[in-house]
Amino acid sequence: MRSSGDRVGKTLMARRGRPLTSPAVVADNDRRLERRVARAAEEALAEHKFVSPIDVLCGLGWLHPSNVERWRRGRPACLEDVVFIDPSRIATAIGLLQTWAGERGLEPSERPYPAGSRTQRELRFSAADEAELERAYKTHWLSPDFNEAERARLTEREARRPDLVVIEPLKDFICSVCGVERNGLLIMENPGPVCMACADLDHLVFVASGDAALTRRARRAGRLSAIVVRFSRARKRYERQGILVEEEALERAEADCLADEQARARRRERDALRRAEQDLELQERMAAEIRRLFPGCPHERAQEIAGHTAARGSGRVGRSAAGRALQPDAIELAVLASVRHRDTRYDELLMAGVDRQTARAQVGDDVTSTLDAWRRAAPAIRASTLDQS
Repeated sequence: MRSSGDRVGKTLMARRGRPLTSPAVVADNDRRLERRVARAAEEALAEHKFVSPIDVLCGLGWLHPSNVERWRRGRPACLEDVVFIDPSRIATAIGLLQTWAGERGLEPSERPYPAGSRTQRELRFSAADEAELERAYKTHWLSPDFNEAERARLTEREARRPDLVVIEPLKDFICSVCGVERNGLLIMENPGPVCMACADLDHLVFVASGDAALTRRARRAGRLSAIVVRFSRARKRYERQGILVEEEALERAEADCLADEQARARRRERDALRRAEQDLELQERMAAEIRRLFPGCPHERAQEIAGHTAARGSGRVGRSAAGRALQPDAIELAVLASVRHRDTRYDELLMAGVDRQTARAQVGDDVTSTLDAWRRAAPAIRASTLDQS
C-alpha cells in the first residue's frame, strides 16, 4: 500500500541528503499513518462525497484550515510552507490516500486551484515543483454515486478564485511599491504591503458589515470587490469589518434594497414569529420532560427552568444539540443548575469570594437532596390520585 508514497518520499529524502530511517521503524510508522489517513479520508468522504489531499492533511492535524485560506490568497507561495511535516512524510500520506481511494473504487478527478490575487495563476503545493507531486495534490477522489450536478458544483467551487482581502492595519506601514508611509488600508502582495492607490483599488467605497442584503447585492452588481478585515488582538485572529465595492454598484444595491424594504421587513417579522413559536414549542416539550424525569418538581418551576435554559442565544445547555434533543443528561444539568442557584447558598458563597469549585462542593449535598426529592412523585399528586380512585 505504500509504494507510491515511499517512491516520492525517498526521492525527496535523497535529494535533500537526509539519512533514511531503519526499515522496521519506517514500516511501523507507515502502518500507523495508514490507519490515520484512512480515518481522515473516510470522514471527508462521508461529509461531501469526495476526498482530496488537503482534506487528509487537515484531518491528520498537519495543516490548519486557516493556513489553507492564506495559501488560497497567495501567501505563502506553496502549501508545504505551512505544513510543518517532512515533505517525504507528506508524500507518503498522499501515496496512502491514492491506494486507499483505488481500493474503494473512487474516481480520480484533477481540479485546479486558482490563486486569490489579481494575477491569473495557479497555486503551487510543493517547493520541489515536481509535476507528479503537483498532480497528486490536485487530484480529488470522487464517490461512485457523485452525480453530474454535484460534479458541476464541485468544479465551479474549486475553479472560483477566493475573494480579494484588504487589511485594515493596526499601525502605519510603508507601501512596497511607492515607498510612502501610509495609515490606510493595504493589500498584501508578493513584494509586501501595497497601498490602495498603488493597488488600483482606491476608487472602491467601504460598506460596513451588518446589512447582509446590501452587502450581497453590492457585490453582485459590481465587477470588483474585496473583503476588509482587521486583526483582533483579543481574539488573535482577523475579523471581517465589511467590503469594498464600486460606488455605482453600491448605488444600485441601495436602490434595490429600498425597493423591497417593506417586503424584507415583513419576511423578518414572519421569521421572528416562526422562531418564537419554535422556541415556545421547545420550552413546552422540555418542561414536560423535566416533569417526567422529576415528578416532584412543581409545574411552574419546570416551566421556569425550561424557559431559562432554552432561551435562544443564551448558550445554555438547553440550546445545545443534546438539550434540543431532550437527552436526559442535558435535562438533568439544566435542573441541577437551577437548583444550585435558586435553592442553595451557592450565589451567596460566590459573592463572598469563594471560588466556584469550592462553592459547588459545599452545596453539593443540598443539590443532591433536592434532586432526589424531585425524582419521587409529589405527595400532593399521590394524594389526589388516591382520592380519585
